[in-house]
Amino acid sequence: MNSVIEDVNIRKISDSRGNPTLEVDILTTTGYGRAAAPSGASTGEREVVSFPEEGVSHVITEFGGKIISELVGLDASEGKYIDQLLKEMDGTENLSSLGGNLIVAISLAAAKAASSSYGLPLYRFLGGNMVEEIPYPLGNMINGGAHAGKNAPDIQEFLVVPVGADNITNAVFANSKVHKRIGEFIKVKDNSFTGGKGDEGGWAPNLSNYEALEIQAQACEEVGDELGFSIRPSLDLAPSGLWDREKEVYVYGREGVERDTGEQIDFVKEIIETYNMFFVEDPLHENDFAGFAELTRKVGQRCLICGDDIFVTNKDILEEGIRIGAANSIIIKPNQIGTLSDTYETVKLAKANNYVPVVSHRSGETTDETIAHLAVAFSCPLIKTGALGGERIAKLNELIRIEERMVSPSMAKLNK
Repeated sequence: MNSVIEDVNIRKISDSRGNPTLEVDILTTTGYGRAAAPSGASTGEREVVSFPEEGVSHVITEFGGKIISELVGLDASEGKYIDQLLKEMDGTENLSSLGGNLIVAISLAAAKAASSSYGLPLYRFLGGNMVEEIPYPLGNMINGGAHAGKNAPDIQEFLVVPVGADNITNAVFANSKVHKRIGEFIKVKDNSFTGGKGDEGGWAPNLSNYEALEIQAQACEEVGDELGFSIRPSLDLAPSGLWDREKEVYVYGREGVERDTGEQIDFVKEIIETYNMFFVEDPLHENDFAGFAELTRKVGQRCLICGDDIFVTNKDILEEGIRIGAANSIIIKPNQIGTLSDTYETVKLAKANNYVPVVSHRSGETTDETIAHLAVAFSCPLIKTGALGGERIAKLNELIRIEERMVSPSMAKLNK
């Protein structure tokens, strides 16, 4: 019974935007686990609620003592039981009573405490002895939309993935080099650029969407040639922020263009084909399952069409998408669904139906490195966690350490 919980501590900490969030410590007989919850700016309508309206301090004051008394004496390795207990204590479908961030921080801290109790790294405790692959990192290069200022591109994230890298160290530094190269190109294009960055560490320039796409593609090609392996451009359009429900069009304010659903699908397809995109996240708004399915059919296997806001790491919603072929990939964010066990169920369903799971950070992050372990444990081919900034590098450096501990590590199989 080395993993019996002896003490729990819940504290208020800051995320990368300076907003409050929660961190949880769990002490067992022979182990210890700590986890913090991030927060997103671009969030799906059907995500669980991060915090009750009263805020973080209210959660700790009002519910902290009761939660701690319920957890002490339980076995931290009984993760599914702990997750179910927390959901029952909350008593709401969207976790609006305790808040999804409190529940997910406890859920992850318990798993880390259990793994520590058994003398195992978290990825090994969750994934077993057969896990030997490291995910490729999706790095954020240029920020727009909700993550940057009004003069930045409408598209929210211009990403790259070093698909030809043979180890995580080379992959991490390839992304860093592309980021620096893009910064140099931006300065040439816009002599008023002062080096500003968005929430996730990507540059926040005064560029149009197409100018940003050209710079992204050029940097990928040049750096890839220099390093001797392929680096592919990718995107997160985050179009729910562009979607005008009343007019039923996507409004690209920076371009001064409005696109209906058919035009949006054609626009995204053109970008994929022109720039050899590897991965495109949220190409349509979060309720457009039919549009996702149409684009996926048109693109085929040329590009990963990934759903974030449309699926919100929810197994039941993913099942809706699978039935009609909406997307072929899914973003995995534990705090969207609230527990580690529910996150794992969604990953299992995705993999069983050939949807590529992509473990992801949030725009408001902490230095918690847990998602690096989850990506390895769940054998996810990709991890989306920025390219620089302490809260992003924490995950990437942890992947370097994990790879070092493996006997014969290899990069994940992307099958693309």
